[in-house]
Amino acid sequence: MKDKQQNSSLLDINNTPRSIVMLMDFIVFIAALTLAYLIRFDFYTDSETITKEWGYIKDVLPFVILLKPVVFFLFKIHKGLVRFTSLADVKRIFFALLTYSSIIFVAGLVRYIFVDNRFILPNSIIIVEFLVSLLFMIGFRFTVKVIYFEMNKPKDAKRKNILIFGAGVSGLITKRTIEKDPNFNSKIVAFLDDNKNLESKRLEGTSIYKTDNLERLIDKYDVTELIVAIQEPNKAVISSIVEICLEKEVEVKRVPSFKKWINGEFSINQIRKINIDDLLGREPINLNVEGVKNQIKDKVILITGAAGSIGSGITKQVVHYSPKKLILLDQWESGLYDLHIDLIAAGLADNVEIVIGSVRDKDRMENLFDQFKPSIVFHAAAYKHVPLMEGNPSESVLTNVLGTKVIVDLSDHYKAEKMVMISTDKAVNPTNVMGASKRIAEIYAQKINETSQTQFVTTRFGNVLGSNGSVIPLFKKQIDQGGPITVTDVNVTRYFMTIPEACQLVLEASAMGNGGEIFVFDMGEPVKIVDLAKKMIRLSGLEYGKDIDIKISGLRPGEKLYEELLANEENTLPTHHKQILRAQNCPAPANIISEIEALIGLFKKQNNEEIVIKMKQIVPEFLSNNSEFTKLDK
Repeated sequence: MKDKQQNSSLLDINNTPRSIVMLMDFIVFIAALTLAYLIRFDFYTDSETITKEWGYIKDVLPFVILLKPVVFFLFKIHKGLVRFTSLADVKRIFFALLTYSSIIFVAGLVRYIFVDNRFILPNSIIIVEFLVSLLFMIGFRFTVKVIYFEMNKPKDAKRKNILIFGAGVSGLITKRTIEKDPNFNSKIVAFLDDNKNLESKRLEGTSIYKTDNLERLIDKYDVTELIVAIQEPNKAVISSIVEICLEKEVEVKRVPSFKKWINGEFSINQIRKINIDDLLGREPINLNVEGVKNQIKDKVILITGAAGSIGSGITKQVVHYSPKKLILLDQWESGLYDLHIDLIAAGLADNVEIVIGSVRDKDRMENLFDQFKPSIVFHAAAYKHVPLMEGNPSESVLTNVLGTKVIVDLSDHYKAEKMVMISTDKAVNPTNVMGASKRIAEIYAQKINETSQTQFVTTRFGNVLGSNGSVIPLFKKQIDQGGPITVTDVNVTRYFMTIPEACQLVLEASAMGNGGEIFVFDMGEPVKIVDLAKKMIRLSGLEYGKDIDIKISGLRPGEKLYEELLANEENTLPTHHKQILRAQNCPAPANIISEIEALIGLFKKQNNEEIVIKMKQIVPEFLSNNSEFTKLDK
């Protein structure tokens, strides 16, 4: 019953009739006009003065009084919510009062010149009334606003003390958004920013500190939450801040990019917890935009495996470079449908052709090449899950080797300008069937490049954050389910990059490649998976060992402890892009094509051991790990 009464009280406050607001504004106007006259006469009046002034204004008083509500109505002053008065409301009041005073002045000037040499109101009265009305009206609104927020602050909840990282526009908007929400019982205690020009300054009364003051500020103000309000923060700085906050049990959240604000407006509900993706990505990649654009603009582009994580990522970037036609090929119908819907929603689907089909089907692919004659081919179609391919070597060969061979051969036959193959770090010193199949595909593309007019370029990188089947979504799902998180080995490490940066580097490498290269991407520092799991637990507001546990499940068939980006016999050369290196590897033997064709021919027998033995012959460095095929290495 008590709750209902409180809600009713709030409802009454929240719905103060506009007529009351208009009446208060009118009372303010009368008071301001009276005060203006008192100031004009130094607060000294007698009956003679009053009689004289009354005789001066009594004829124009109806016009003076009735004009004010008309002007206020035209400027919609009455429609503003007093409890949410903002700078926009202040501007509206200012221009409404300025308009009113200007009309009185101009009307008085007309009367003075054309009627009886008298003004409507003395100029001093007009000026003083304008200033007093402005002060009173704004003061009234902000007084109501303060009282409202004090009355409606949550009484039981402990107030949050918040730090905002970023003292720019985004940080200021975040501060204002938080402070105007009565249900958000919090206080912005300080800003953090590494801009030297902002150090020791204040933003709307709140002090700005350098980032290295973080620990001291957390202890001083008993901070419970930090909000990252920088649109493109330095990832190294963010990681450092998050580490300190996790140690101090401070929750870290971030403001989304401007593009994700709903109808250009930002609300508290859009502030989300920072996640592992925000920490593992690196700094923005500087693309040679002109080079990429020249390669793609007005050309027919084919992307195989377009519905997958990398294929769809490449699609969403290529489509902005004005291709003549963009052909999206995949056998995954639902994934292609979703991608096409996204492109339609973004108004980018005009030159897009959707093709359902498998790269393993030579007839289907030949029809595609014959009809569209693509100039640039991005080959992302592949099987990639190590344990599944370890159990199905024939399928790995059919898709990763034969599928690549089909696309390579057709690119060569139809004289495509360039084919870019998406490879993996698992092709380096492979310990599993999947990695070996990708290495064989690399070898085939390089061998054909030696005699072809088409330029065959290979790009090689590690794990991609958020891709289908990657460890990050798996850990998130396990955390949501209450655990445990499963890690294959306490020492297992992996390289990570985000889907956008992987796709950007693919485009950059494709633009710089002249054929025959294997480009290796700078993956940053390797990440220990068990440490990654622990950090994700803490970012979720849980405690490892108390709320959720980590279970060591053992290495899966074919899995490595450590991934590599270069084989033992490979060296690297720098390129003009600091995040892309060129691998120098040994030339393939002269009979390699016949060997690969023999491997593909083994598919019909469905004898896994024979297939793997042949793969090991083609790739001598292929040594199985934690697999039933380890015995074939002895």
